[in-house]
Amino acid sequence: MSLIRWKPAEVQSRFKNEFDRLFDSFFDNFEFGRSNELFPVSPKADIEETDNNYVVNLDLPGIDKKDLKIHLENGNLIIKGEKKQQKDYKDSNMICSERSYGSFQRVFSLPSEVKSGEIDAEYKDGVLKISLPKAEEVKRNEIQIKVK
Repeated sequence: MSLIRWKPAEVQSRFKNEFDRLFDSFFDNFEFGRSNELFPVSPKADIEETDNNYVVNLDLPGIDKKDLKIHLENGNLIIKGEKKQQKDYKDSNMICSERSYGSFQRVFSLPSEVKSGEIDAEYKDGVLKISLPKAEEVKRNEIQIKVK
């Protein structure tokens, strides 16, 4: 039997590294939304502003159009949906499953008023595109500079 020198700093470092790895791996599949709720599915979004519209594009592959709900509330665009798990693996055994399933909610604060009656949503090829026309009073007014 041999003696091993006690190195408390090394033990502490190993413990910290293992704890960090465990904690990080737990949260790898989750994202915190603006509503501070934890959702296993959180679609990625691109938001752009044009002179007349705000345009929101969300990647929603594998989600049925009927499982999506969009509404405007207190200056927030709220998108809710659910990605349902496929259960058609009758003749095989699942070896690996990395896709996320479940409900999600994304909340986007709009920087200005929009024409709620003219909002347009289109869902094609797994991408949800929402066009939110700006209210007339918030559209940019360019002022021409006179050169003398």
